[in-house]
Amino acid sequence: MPKGSPELTSARKEEIINACEKLYQTMSFKEITLKEISAETSFTRTSIYNYFQTKEEIFLALLQREYELWNAELEDIMLKFPSLTKEEFADKIAHSLESRAQLLKIMSMNHYDMESNSRPERLAEFKVAYGNSLRIVMRCLEQYFSEMSIGEKQKFVYTFFPFMFGIYPYTFVTEKQRAAMEQAGVNYVFMTIYEIVYNCVIDLLGN
Repeated sequence: MPKGSPELTSARKEEIINACEKLYQTMSFKEITLKEISAETSFTRTSIYNYFQTKEEIFLALLQREYELWNAELEDIMLKFPSLTKEEFADKIAHSLESRAQLLKIMSMNHYDMESNSRPERLAEFKVAYGNSLRIVMRCLEQYFSEMSIGEKQKFVYTFFPFMFGIYPYTFVTEKQRAAMEQAGVNYVFMTIYEIVYNCVIDLLGN
């Protein structure tokens, strides 16, 4: 364990996560290494091992932070809006994810590799944030659509969350991918994060 106060440990972790986030804006997951992450921090690569043992742990921590930010936004929606119609709820959820492209981008990566290359304690920390997201969305359904049965609410949650993993690839397409689809005769219809999420929520809520 690193020596120092809890505040220093937390600050060092945040610095590492921020460095990873900065690199991820212009580089792919595969291209990013611990050496490059350390070059964006104020300390050495060896020091990083006091906080994270693998690149996957750092990305998992970044994903955890993104979930926590989304959770806070959902909680804020519930406080500000005691009741919402189906269309209003879909609008709020769509806007909440529209501002969390980073969350959706990391989600679209291979979770199996990130989780399998992280220590159990790091994975458990991440699962707390993920589990809170599941519970908060369920609470949203309980608050806004009390007429839904438990089974209907569970179906919503366990359909919507797997759906989230595919949002980014459908809403962010490179020119190389677009050219390949045209060459393959695939009729790609561009949709924004807002549009694809709004439509999904409306469909899942049904009548």
